[in-house]
Amino acid sequence: MTNELEIRVRYRECDPMGVVHHTVYPTWFEMGRTELLRAAGGGYRDMEAAGIFLVVVKLEVQYRQPARYDDLLQLETTLAKASRAKIQHAYSLKRDGIVLATGETTLACLDASGQVREVPDSLVTADGARAS
Repeated sequence: MTNELEIRVRYRECDPMGVVHHTVYPTWFEMGRTELLRAAGGGYRDMEAAGIFLVVVKLEVQYRQPARYDDLLQLETTLAKASRAKIQHAYSLKRDGIVLATGETTLACLDASGQVREVPDSLVTADGARAS
């Protein structure tokens, strides 16, 4: 399962030289995950109300070229792998088809008390992968 999100770089996301600060990319990845889940017919708010929480346990970013103020970017978020209690996403951030950054996250599924729980069937897609 894959979703694409268009992002316009805002001034506040940049350093004084107009280059996107490295800490912004994980926020964009979170936006990608949220929209992927929404496109699959779900939402984090409903999951959390049901006592299901997804927490980032691993984050990797590879920076290739800088994004700059007012760039129009395309973020592709893919559900890469799902296990019983974890979900992995892969990210590719592009400007005009040129890859600027790639990344991966691993999320663990927890219950309201913070204990590991199985990723619920409601996050399983038709192809057997688990959506998040």
